Amino acid sequence: MSTPLKLAVVGHTNVGKTSLLRTLTRDVGFGEVSHRPSTTRHVEGARLSVDGQALLELYDTPGLEDAIALLDYLERLDRPGERLDGPARLARFLDGSEARQRFEQEAKVLRQLLASDAGLYVIDAREPVLAKYRDELAVLSMCGRPLLPVLNFVSSSQHREQDWRDALARLGLHALVCFDSVAPPLDGERRLYESLALLQEKSRAQLQRLIDDHHAQRLARRHSGARLIAELLLDCAACRRSVAAQSILEQGAIRELREAIRQREQRCVDALLRLYAFRPQDATAEALPLLDGRWGDDLFNPETLKQLGVKVGGGMAAGAATGVGVDLLVGGITLGAAALIGAVLGGGAQTLRGYGARLKGKLKGQRELSVDDAVLRLLALRQQLLLQTLDLRGHAAVDAIKLAAPQDNTWREGKLPDALHKARAHPEWSSLNPGATLEDGERQEQVQRLAAELL
Repeated sequence: MSTPLKLAVVGHTNVGKTSLLRTLTRDVGFGEVSHRPSTTRHVEGARLSVDGQALLELYDTPGLEDAIALLDYLERLDRPGERLDGPARLARFLDGSEARQRFEQEAKVLRQLLASDAGLYVIDAREPVLAKYRDELAVLSMCGRPLLPVLNFVSSSQHREQDWRDALARLGLHALVCFDSVAPPLDGERRLYESLALLQEKSRAQLQRLIDDHHAQRLARRHSGARLIAELLLDCAACRRSVAAQSILEQGAIRELREAIRQREQRCVDALLRLYAFRPQDATAEALPLLDGRWGDDLFNPETLKQLGVKVGGGMAAGAATGVGVDLLVGGITLGAAALIGAVLGGGAQTLRGYGARLKGKLKGQRELSVDDAVLRLLALRQQLLLQTLDLRGHAAVDAIKLAAPQDNTWREGKLPDALHKARAHPEWSSLNPGATLEDGERQEQVQRLAAELL
Protein backbone atom coordinates (compact mmCIF):
# COMPACT_ATOMS: atom_id res chain seq x y z
CA MET A 1 0.00 0.00 0.00
CA SER A 2 1.42 3.40 -0.99
CA THR A 3 2.13 5.97 1.70
CA PRO A 4 0.13 9.21 1.67
CA LEU A 5 1.57 12.26 -0.04
CA LYS A 6 2.66 14.77 2.60
CA LEU A 7 2.06 18.45 1.82
CA ALA A 8 3.14 21.43 3.91
CA VAL A 9 0.93 24.50 3.47
CA VAL A 10 3.27 27.46 3.86
CA GLY A 11 3.34 31.19 3.25
CA HIS A 12 3.31 34.63 4.82
CA THR A 13 1.17 35.29 7.84
CA ASN A 14 -2.55 35.91 7.20
CA VAL A 15 -2.67 34.86 3.53
CA GLY A 16 -5.33 32.16 3.99
CA LYS A 17 -3.40 28.96 4.68
CA THR A 18 -5.90 27.70 7.25
CA SER A 19 -8.72 28.82 4.99
CA LEU A 20 -7.33 26.68 2.19
CA LEU A 21 -7.13 23.68 4.54
CA ARG A 22 -10.74 24.19 5.62
CA THR A 23 -11.95 24.17 2.05
CA LEU A 24 -9.85 21.19 0.94
CA THR A 25 -10.93 19.14 3.97
CA ARG A 26 -14.52 20.50 4.01
CA ASP A 27 -14.10 21.11 7.71
CA VAL A 28 -15.33 24.49 8.95
CA GLY A 29 -13.83 23.72 12.36
CA PHE A 30 -10.25 23.12 11.21
CA GLY A 31 -7.82 25.54 12.86
CA GLU A 32 -8.78 29.15 13.42
CA VAL A 33 -9.60 31.61 10.65
CA SER A 34 -9.22 35.27 11.51
CA HIS A 35 -8.24 38.59 9.96
CA ARG A 36 -5.68 38.94 12.75
CA PRO A 37 -2.10 38.06 11.77
CA SER A 38 -0.28 35.05 13.22
CA THR A 39 -3.48 33.20 14.10
CA THR A 40 -1.83 29.79 13.54
CA ARG A 41 1.04 29.30 15.98
CA HIS A 42 1.65 25.57 15.64
CA VAL A 43 1.64 22.94 12.93
CA GLU A 44 -1.74 21.21 12.53
CA GLY A 45 -2.49 18.29 10.24
CA ALA A 46 -5.40 16.73 8.36
CA ARG A 47 -5.67 13.55 6.32
CA LEU A 48 -7.74 12.90 3.18
CA SER A 49 -8.75 9.28 2.60
CA VAL A 50 -10.79 7.34 0.03
CA ASP A 51 -12.37 4.02 1.00
CA GLY A 52 -10.34 3.97 4.19
CA GLN A 53 -6.99 4.51 2.48
CA ALA A 54 -5.07 7.67 3.42
CA LEU A 55 -4.00 9.41 0.20
CA LEU A 56 -2.98 12.90 1.27
CA GLU A 57 -1.72 14.48 4.48
CA LEU A 58 -1.94 18.27 4.73
CA TYR A 59 -0.04 20.28 7.34
CA ASP A 60 -1.01 23.82 8.26
CA THR A 61 2.00 25.87 9.39
CA PRO A 62 2.49 29.22 11.11
CA GLY A 63 2.95 32.26 8.94
CA LEU A 64 6.40 33.44 7.93
CA GLU A 65 6.97 36.82 9.54
CA ASP A 66 10.59 37.92 9.06
CA ALA A 67 12.00 36.17 6.00
CA ILE A 68 14.19 39.16 5.09
CA ALA A 69 16.14 38.95 8.36
CA LEU A 70 16.21 35.15 8.22
CA LEU A 71 17.68 35.11 4.71
CA ASP A 72 20.42 37.52 5.78
CA TYR A 73 21.18 35.31 8.78
CA LEU A 74 21.28 32.12 6.68
CA GLU A 75 23.70 33.68 4.20
CA ARG A 76 26.11 34.40 7.06
CA LEU A 77 26.13 30.80 8.29
CA ASP A 78 28.72 29.61 5.76
CA ARG A 79 32.19 29.34 7.26
CA PRO A 80 35.30 30.53 5.34
CA GLY A 81 35.92 28.33 2.33
CA GLU A 82 32.63 26.48 2.86
CA ARG A 83 29.79 26.46 0.39
CA LEU A 84 26.73 24.66 1.84
CA ASP A 85 23.69 23.69 -0.19
CA GLY A 86 20.22 24.69 0.98
CA PRO A 87 19.27 21.66 3.14
CA ALA A 88 22.69 21.61 4.82
CA ARG A 89 22.50 25.34 5.57
CA LEU A 90 19.00 24.91 7.05
CA ALA A 91 20.12 21.92 9.13
CA ARG A 92 22.82 24.07 10.73
CA PHE A 93 20.28 26.84 11.36
CA LEU A 94 17.72 24.47 12.91
CA ASP A 95 20.36 23.09 15.29
CA GLY A 96 21.21 26.58 16.54
CA SER A 97 19.70 28.76 19.25
CA GLU A 98 18.18 31.30 16.85
CA ALA A 99 15.77 28.62 15.61
CA ARG A 100 14.39 28.41 19.15
CA GLN A 101 14.28 32.13 19.81
CA ARG A 102 14.21 34.91 17.22
CA PHE A 103 13.14 32.72 14.29
CA GLU A 104 11.03 30.18 16.16
CA GLN A 105 8.00 30.55 13.87
CA GLU A 106 10.07 30.25 10.69
CA ALA A 107 11.86 27.17 12.10
CA LYS A 108 8.51 25.40 12.59
CA VAL A 109 7.64 26.03 8.94
CA LEU A 110 10.99 24.84 7.63
CA ARG A 111 10.99 21.67 9.74
CA GLN A 112 7.56 20.73 8.39
CA LEU A 113 8.50 21.43 4.77
CA LEU A 114 11.67 19.36 5.13
CA ALA A 115 9.55 16.50 6.51
CA SER A 116 7.07 16.75 3.62
CA ASP A 117 7.12 15.67 -0.02
CA ALA A 118 6.15 19.09 -1.35
CA GLY A 119 4.73 22.43 -0.31
CA LEU A 120 1.81 24.64 -1.24
CA TYR A 121 2.95 28.26 -1.08
CA VAL A 122 -0.21 30.29 -0.44
CA ILE A 123 -0.31 33.85 -1.73
CA ASP A 124 -2.87 36.57 -1.04
CA ALA A 125 -3.31 37.72 -4.64
CA ARG A 126 -4.64 41.07 -3.43
CA GLU A 127 -1.22 41.98 -2.01
CA PRO A 128 1.47 43.72 -4.09
CA VAL A 129 4.60 41.71 -4.91
CA LEU A 130 7.03 42.82 -2.20
CA ALA A 131 10.65 41.91 -1.46
CA LYS A 132 9.66 39.96 1.66
CA TYR A 133 7.72 37.45 -0.46
CA ARG A 134 10.69 36.90 -2.79
CA ASP A 135 12.87 36.32 0.27
CA GLU A 136 10.35 33.83 1.65
CA LEU A 137 10.53 31.84 -1.57
CA ALA A 138 14.33 31.97 -1.47
CA VAL A 139 14.35 30.55 2.06
CA LEU A 140 11.72 27.89 1.28
CA SER A 141 13.59 26.80 -1.83
CA MET A 142 16.55 25.82 0.38
CA CYS A 143 14.47 22.89 1.64
CA GLY A 144 14.87 21.21 -1.74
CA ARG A 145 11.16 20.38 -1.95
CA PRO A 146 8.86 21.16 -4.90
CA LEU A 147 6.73 24.24 -4.31
CA LEU A 148 3.35 24.90 -5.94
CA PRO A 149 2.23 28.55 -5.58
CA VAL A 150 -1.51 28.89 -4.82
CA LEU A 151 -3.05 32.28 -5.58
CA ASN A 152 -5.78 32.85 -3.00
CA PHE A 153 -8.56 35.47 -3.05
CA VAL A 154 -8.50 35.77 -6.84
CA SER A 155 -12.27 36.34 -6.84
CA SER A 156 -11.64 39.76 -5.28
CA SER A 157 -11.80 42.72 -7.63
CA GLN A 158 -8.51 43.95 -6.10
CA HIS A 159 -6.47 40.87 -7.06
CA ARG A 160 -3.05 41.26 -8.72
CA GLU A 161 -2.94 37.87 -10.41
CA GLN A 162 -0.87 38.92 -13.43
CA ASP A 163 1.71 40.72 -11.28
CA TRP A 164 2.18 37.54 -9.26
CA ARG A 165 2.39 35.35 -12.35
CA ASP A 166 5.15 37.57 -13.76
CA ALA A 167 7.07 37.67 -10.46
CA LEU A 168 6.86 33.89 -9.94
CA ALA A 169 8.00 33.26 -13.52
CA ARG A 170 11.12 35.34 -12.90
CA LEU A 171 11.85 33.07 -9.95
CA GLY A 172 11.45 29.98 -12.11
CA LEU A 173 8.02 29.04 -10.72
CA HIS A 174 5.88 28.67 -13.84
CA ALA A 175 3.37 26.15 -12.50
CA LEU A 176 0.78 27.72 -10.21
CA VAL A 177 -2.89 27.35 -9.30
CA CYS A 178 -5.62 29.92 -8.71
CA PHE A 179 -7.75 28.61 -5.85
CA ASP A 180 -9.98 30.98 -3.93
CA SER A 181 -10.62 29.30 -0.58
CA VAL A 182 -13.82 31.29 0.03
CA ALA A 183 -15.34 30.83 -3.43
CA PRO A 184 -13.40 27.95 -5.02
CA PRO A 185 -13.88 27.38 -8.75
CA LEU A 186 -15.82 24.30 -9.81
CA ASP A 187 -12.68 22.60 -11.07
CA GLY A 188 -10.36 24.17 -8.50
CA GLU A 189 -9.44 21.01 -6.58
CA ARG A 190 -8.99 19.03 -9.78
CA ARG A 191 -6.54 21.59 -11.18
CA LEU A 192 -4.68 21.79 -7.87
CA TYR A 193 -4.20 18.01 -7.68
CA GLU A 194 -3.30 17.75 -11.37
CA SER A 195 -0.62 20.40 -10.90
CA LEU A 196 0.69 18.54 -7.88
CA ALA A 197 0.88 15.36 -9.97
CA LEU A 198 3.26 17.16 -12.35
CA LEU A 199 5.56 17.87 -9.40
CA GLN A 200 5.08 14.47 -7.73
CA GLU A 201 4.82 11.90 -10.51
CA LYS A 202 5.03 8.98 -8.05
CA SER A 203 1.80 10.18 -6.42
CA ARG A 204 -0.17 10.66 -9.63
CA ALA A 205 -2.38 7.60 -9.08
CA GLN A 206 -3.47 8.55 -5.58
CA LEU A 207 -4.07 12.16 -6.59
CA GLN A 208 -6.28 10.92 -9.44
CA ARG A 209 -8.25 8.87 -6.90
CA LEU A 210 -8.84 12.06 -4.92
CA ILE A 211 -10.01 13.85 -8.07
CA ASP A 212 -12.42 11.03 -8.96
CA ASP A 213 -13.75 10.78 -5.41
CA HIS A 214 -14.27 14.54 -5.19
CA HIS A 215 -16.30 14.47 -8.42
CA ALA A 216 -18.42 11.52 -7.25
CA GLN A 217 -19.08 13.10 -3.86
CA ARG A 218 -20.10 16.37 -5.45
CA LEU A 219 -22.64 14.64 -7.71
CA ALA A 220 -23.97 12.67 -4.74
CA ARG A 221 -24.44 15.86 -2.70
CA ARG A 222 -26.30 17.56 -5.54
CA HIS A 223 -28.64 14.60 -5.98
CA SER A 224 -29.27 14.38 -2.23
CA GLY A 225 -29.89 18.14 -2.07
CA ALA A 226 -32.41 17.97 -4.92
CA ARG A 227 -34.25 15.18 -3.10
CA LEU A 228 -34.41 17.24 0.10
CA ILE A 229 -35.97 20.12 -1.84
CA ALA A 230 -38.38 17.76 -3.60
CA GLU A 231 -39.51 16.40 -0.21
CA LEU A 232 -40.10 19.97 1.00
CA LEU A 233 -42.16 20.95 -2.04
CA LEU A 234 -44.25 17.79 -2.01
CA ASP A 235 -44.90 18.16 1.73
CA CYS A 236 -46.11 21.73 1.20
CA ALA A 237 -48.18 20.96 -1.92
CA ALA A 238 -50.02 18.10 -0.19
CA CYS A 239 -50.53 19.98 3.06
CA ARG A 240 -54.15 20.78 4.01
CA ARG A 241 -55.94 22.30 6.98
CA SER A 242 -59.70 22.23 7.58
CA VAL A 243 -61.28 25.12 9.44
CA ALA A 244 -64.82 26.24 10.21
CA ALA A 245 -66.04 29.20 8.16
CA GLN A 246 -65.56 31.74 10.92
CA SER A 247 -63.22 34.67 10.51
CA ILE A 248 -61.42 34.29 13.85
CA LEU A 249 -60.89 30.55 13.34
CA GLU A 250 -59.72 31.13 9.77
CA GLN A 251 -57.13 33.67 10.83
CA GLY A 252 -55.80 31.37 13.54
CA ALA A 253 -55.60 28.43 11.12
CA ILE A 254 -53.79 30.59 8.56
CA ARG A 255 -51.20 31.64 11.16
CA GLU A 256 -50.67 28.04 12.20
CA LEU A 257 -50.25 26.87 8.61
CA ARG A 258 -47.85 29.67 7.82
CA GLU A 259 -45.73 28.74 10.82
CA ALA A 260 -45.79 25.07 9.83
CA ILE A 261 -44.52 25.96 6.33
CA ARG A 262 -41.81 28.21 7.79
CA GLN A 263 -40.63 25.45 10.12
CA ARG A 264 -40.69 22.89 7.32
CA GLU A 265 -38.54 25.15 5.16
CA GLN A 266 -36.12 25.65 8.06
CA ARG A 267 -35.75 21.89 8.38
CA CYS A 268 -34.83 21.76 4.71
CA VAL A 269 -32.25 24.54 5.21
CA ASP A 270 -30.77 22.66 8.18
CA ALA A 271 -30.58 19.43 6.18
CA LEU A 272 -28.83 21.15 3.24
CA LEU A 273 -26.30 22.71 5.61
CA ARG A 274 -25.55 19.32 7.15
CA LEU A 275 -25.26 17.76 3.71
CA TYR A 276 -22.57 20.27 2.72
CA ALA A 277 -20.84 20.10 6.14
CA PHE A 278 -21.70 23.63 7.20
CA ARG A 279 -22.81 24.59 10.69
CA PRO A 280 -26.43 25.40 11.63
CA GLN A 281 -25.44 28.97 12.48
CA ASP A 282 -24.06 29.52 8.96
CA ALA A 283 -27.61 30.10 7.70
CA THR A 284 -31.19 30.03 8.94
CA ALA A 285 -34.36 30.41 6.95
CA GLU A 286 -35.14 33.62 8.83
CA ALA A 287 -31.73 35.23 8.23
CA LEU A 288 -30.74 34.36 4.67
CA PRO A 289 -30.79 37.61 2.70
CA LEU A 290 -32.79 37.60 -0.52
CA LEU A 291 -32.86 40.85 -2.51
CA ASP A 292 -33.68 43.71 -0.13
CA GLY A 293 -35.63 41.71 2.43
CA ARG A 294 -35.07 38.88 4.83
CA TRP A 295 -35.75 35.25 4.10
CA GLY A 296 -38.38 34.64 6.77
CA ASP A 297 -40.31 37.80 5.97
CA ASP A 298 -40.25 37.23 2.23
CA LEU A 299 -42.04 33.89 2.10
CA PHE A 300 -45.52 35.41 2.48
CA ASN A 301 -44.83 38.85 1.08
CA PRO A 302 -46.52 39.47 -2.32
CA GLU A 303 -43.92 42.13 -3.10
CA THR A 304 -41.20 39.48 -3.01
CA LEU A 305 -43.02 37.48 -5.65
CA LYS A 306 -43.14 40.52 -7.90
CA GLN A 307 -39.45 41.28 -7.33
CA LEU A 308 -38.49 37.73 -8.24
CA GLY A 309 -40.76 37.71 -11.25
CA VAL A 310 -42.86 34.84 -9.90
CA LYS A 311 -46.02 34.41 -11.92
CA VAL A 312 -48.95 34.97 -9.58
CA GLY A 313 -51.73 34.28 -12.08
CA GLY A 314 -55.35 35.39 -11.84
CA GLY A 315 -58.18 34.97 -9.39
CA MET A 316 -57.65 35.10 -5.67
CA ALA A 317 -53.87 34.83 -5.78
CA ALA A 318 -53.68 37.85 -8.05
CA GLY A 319 -55.99 39.66 -5.65
CA ALA A 320 -53.50 39.05 -2.87
CA ALA A 321 -50.67 40.57 -4.87
CA THR A 322 -52.74 43.70 -5.50
CA GLY A 323 -53.85 44.13 -1.91
CA VAL A 324 -57.38 42.71 -1.97
CA GLY A 325 -56.71 41.01 1.35
CA VAL A 326 -56.63 37.41 0.18
CA ASP A 327 -53.84 35.44 1.80
CA LEU A 328 -51.36 34.03 -0.73
CA LEU A 329 -50.72 30.95 1.34
CA VAL A 330 -54.25 29.64 1.51
CA GLY A 331 -55.06 29.31 -2.17
CA GLY A 332 -58.28 31.32 -2.11
CA ILE A 333 -59.30 31.22 1.54
CA THR A 334 -59.82 34.77 2.73
CA LEU A 335 -59.03 36.73 5.82
CA GLY A 336 -62.66 37.83 6.08
CA ALA A 337 -66.11 37.18 4.65
CA ALA A 338 -66.20 40.40 2.64
CA ALA A 339 -62.91 39.60 0.94
CA LEU A 340 -64.19 36.08 0.24
CA ILE A 341 -67.21 37.36 -1.68
CA GLY A 342 -65.11 39.73 -3.77
CA ALA A 343 -62.45 37.12 -4.48
CA VAL A 344 -64.90 34.41 -5.50
CA LEU A 345 -66.63 36.81 -7.86
CA GLY A 346 -63.30 37.84 -9.35
CA GLY A 347 -61.56 34.48 -9.46
CA GLY A 348 -64.03 31.78 -8.63
CA ALA A 349 -63.52 29.83 -11.87
CA GLN A 350 -59.76 29.54 -11.33
CA THR A 351 -60.23 28.63 -7.69
CA LEU A 352 -62.66 25.84 -8.45
CA ARG A 353 -60.43 24.48 -11.20
CA GLY A 354 -57.43 24.50 -8.86
CA TYR A 355 -59.05 22.85 -5.87
CA GLY A 356 -62.04 21.04 -7.36
CA ALA A 357 -65.04 19.65 -5.59
CA ARG A 358 -63.15 19.38 -2.32
CA LEU A 359 -63.16 23.17 -1.90
CA LYS A 360 -66.46 23.76 -3.69
CA GLY A 361 -68.34 21.54 -1.28
CA LYS A 362 -66.92 23.32 1.77
CA LEU A 363 -67.44 26.97 0.89
CA LYS A 364 -70.53 27.25 3.07
CA GLY A 365 -69.39 25.30 6.10
CA GLN A 366 -65.92 23.82 6.50
CA ARG A 367 -63.06 25.27 4.51
CA GLU A 368 -59.73 23.81 3.55
CA LEU A 369 -56.49 25.75 3.54
CA SER A 370 -53.68 24.78 1.18
CA VAL A 371 -50.44 26.29 -0.06
CA ASP A 372 -50.77 28.52 -3.11
CA ASP A 373 -48.82 27.73 -6.29
CA ALA A 374 -46.99 31.05 -6.03
CA VAL A 375 -45.60 30.10 -2.61
CA LEU A 376 -44.48 26.72 -3.96
CA ARG A 377 -42.63 28.55 -6.72
CA LEU A 378 -40.96 30.83 -4.18
CA LEU A 379 -39.95 27.89 -1.98
CA ALA A 380 -38.43 26.12 -4.98
CA LEU A 381 -36.50 29.22 -6.06
CA ARG A 382 -35.16 29.91 -2.59
CA GLN A 383 -34.02 26.37 -1.89
CA GLN A 384 -32.43 25.89 -5.30
CA LEU A 385 -30.55 29.14 -4.86
CA LEU A 386 -29.32 27.94 -1.48
CA LEU A 387 -28.25 24.58 -2.94
CA GLN A 388 -26.33 26.30 -5.75
CA THR A 389 -24.69 28.69 -3.29
CA LEU A 390 -23.58 25.90 -0.95
CA ASP A 391 -22.18 23.96 -3.91
CA LEU A 392 -19.85 26.89 -4.68
CA ARG A 393 -19.10 28.00 -1.12
CA GLY A 394 -15.74 27.30 0.45
CA HIS A 395 -15.59 26.13 4.05
CA ALA A 396 -13.35 29.06 4.88
CA ALA A 397 -16.16 31.55 4.26
CA VAL A 398 -17.05 33.54 7.37
CA ASP A 399 -19.52 36.06 5.92
CA ALA A 400 -23.25 35.39 5.90
CA ILE A 401 -24.63 33.47 2.96
CA LYS A 402 -26.05 35.86 0.37
CA LEU A 403 -28.30 34.86 -2.48
CA ALA A 404 -28.63 36.59 -5.83
CA ALA A 405 -31.87 36.92 -7.72
CA PRO A 406 -32.66 33.74 -9.70
CA GLN A 407 -32.10 33.81 -13.45
CA ASP A 408 -34.03 30.64 -14.32
CA ASN A 409 -37.56 31.35 -15.57
CA THR A 410 -38.71 27.74 -15.25
CA TRP A 411 -39.99 28.04 -11.69
CA ARG A 412 -40.98 31.68 -12.00
CA GLU A 413 -43.30 31.32 -14.97
CA GLY A 414 -43.35 27.75 -16.24
CA LYS A 415 -45.85 25.00 -15.55
CA LEU A 416 -45.47 23.43 -12.14
CA PRO A 417 -44.22 19.83 -12.24
CA ASP A 418 -46.87 17.11 -12.41
CA ALA A 419 -45.64 15.70 -9.11
CA LEU A 420 -46.93 18.77 -7.26
CA HIS A 421 -50.31 18.62 -9.01
CA LYS A 422 -50.63 14.98 -8.00
CA ALA A 423 -49.70 15.84 -4.43
CA ARG A 424 -52.66 18.22 -4.22
CA ALA A 425 -54.98 15.21 -4.30
CA HIS A 426 -52.96 13.22 -1.74
CA PRO A 427 -52.92 14.94 1.67
CA GLU A 428 -51.62 11.67 3.13
CA TRP A 429 -48.31 12.35 1.33
CA SER A 430 -47.48 15.37 3.51
CA SER A 431 -45.55 15.01 6.75
CA LEU A 432 -47.38 18.17 7.85
CA ASN A 433 -50.71 16.32 7.91
CA PRO A 434 -51.89 13.82 10.54
CA GLY A 435 -51.66 10.18 9.53
CA ALA A 436 -49.10 10.76 6.76
CA THR A 437 -47.91 7.70 4.81
CA LEU A 438 -44.47 8.84 3.78
CA GLU A 439 -43.29 5.43 2.60
CA ASP A 440 -46.08 5.13 0.04
CA GLY A 441 -44.59 3.79 -3.21
CA GLU A 442 -46.28 6.35 -5.45
CA ARG A 443 -45.19 9.18 -3.17
CA GLN A 444 -41.58 8.02 -3.34
CA GLU A 445 -41.84 7.82 -7.12
CA GLN A 446 -43.13 11.40 -7.35
CA VAL A 447 -40.35 12.64 -5.03
CA GLN A 448 -37.80 10.97 -7.28
CA ARG A 449 -39.31 12.51 -10.43
CA LEU A 450 -39.47 15.95 -8.88
CA ALA A 451 -35.83 15.70 -7.72
CA ALA A 452 -34.80 14.82 -11.27
CA GLU A 453 -36.62 17.89 -12.60
CA LEU A 454 -34.90 20.09 -10.02
CA LEU A 455 -31.52 18.90 -11.29
